[in-house]
Amino acid sequence: MQNLVNRFIKDESGATAIEYGLIAALIAVALIGGATQLGDSINDKFSGVADELDGASNDNSGG
Repeated sequence: MQNLVNRFIKDESGATAIEYGLIAALIAVALIGGATQLGDSINDKFSGVADELDGASNDNSGG
């Protein structure tokens, strides 16, 4: 029984798994933040292009 307790105390595989889980969660949060920023930037660009196209079509329709 004492041998079993000693092995349980020295076992660090659970701590390693938790560390890997925390690292994976941190990477996921960073990826989500980066994707959100990239999505906002792309949305702004497409909105600018759409505004330019709307302005161009309004200029030509008055002819």
